Amino acid sequence: MLTKKQIKQYQEDGFVIPDFKMSEDDLFEIEDKHNQLIKKFPEFNNYCPALLLKDESFLKYCLNDKILDFVEQLLGSKFALWNSSFFAKPSCNGFETPWHQDGQYWPIKPLATCTVWLAIDDATEENGCLRFIKGSHKDKKLKGHYRNNKENLTLHQELYKNEYDISKSVNLSLKRGQISLHDVYMVHGSKENKSLNSRRAMTMRFMPLSSKFDHEFIFDSIPSFKIDKIYPVRN
Repeated sequence: MLTKKQIKQYQEDGFVIPDFKMSEDDLFEIEDKHNQLIKKFPEFNNYCPALLLKDESFLKYCLNDKILDFVEQLLGSKFALWNSSFFAKPSCNGFETPWHQDGQYWPIKPLATCTVWLAIDDATEENGCLRFIKGSHKDKKLKGHYRNNKENLTLHQELYKNEYDISKSVNLSLKRGQISLHDVYMVHGSKENKSLNSRRAMTMRFMPLSSKFDHEFIFDSIPSFKIDKIYPVRN
C-alpha cells in the first residue's frame, strides 16, 4: 500500500513512484503482445492510443491487484478503468511528447483521472523518460494549449511556454517493471529517443465513478482515439 508520506507526495507534487515491480513473466508477455500488435498495426509503432480496443488481453495487466490498491487509495473505493495506451518510443527514432496536460484530450466530467505509467524498459534521460512539472496540478485547471503540427510527435496539443515553470521539471527515471502514478492536471512531456535503447511504456487510466465519459465527443487531435467500453473495477 502507499504510505501516508507517498499519498501526501501525490497530493503535493502530482505524482508518486510506489514500491512495486511488475513480474518478469508479465513483462515478457506484454512485450510479446506488443510485438504482435505492431505486426498487425504498424501505424502504432510509436504510440497506440486505445490499446484495449485493439487487444483486450492487455486488460490482465491493468487489473493487477496491487496497482488497483494504489489507485483506490488515491481515487476512493469506486472507480473504473477507461483507457490503456502504449508509448513505444523505439530506439533511434522515438517520437517526442510535448509539454501538455492529459485532461486537454479527455471529455470526462468532472475531470478526474489517475494515470498509472508502467515502464517496460528502463526509462532514462537518454532514451526519453517522462518529465513532470512538480505541483503543476494543484490549481486543478487546464492551461492554454495550441496544436503543434510538427512531425515526429506522439501527441499534438502543446502548452504555451508561459503556462509552466521549466525550473520545476524533474526527470522520471524508472527501472523496468516500476510504475508511477500521476494526476490528470499534471504538466508533463518527454524528449525524443535518439539512443540505441527503446523506451516502451504502458499506461492505465482510472477515473472515479462520480465522473462520466462523453462517448459522443469527437477527438480532432487524436482521430483514432475512441473509448467504447468502461471497466468498473472497484464499485
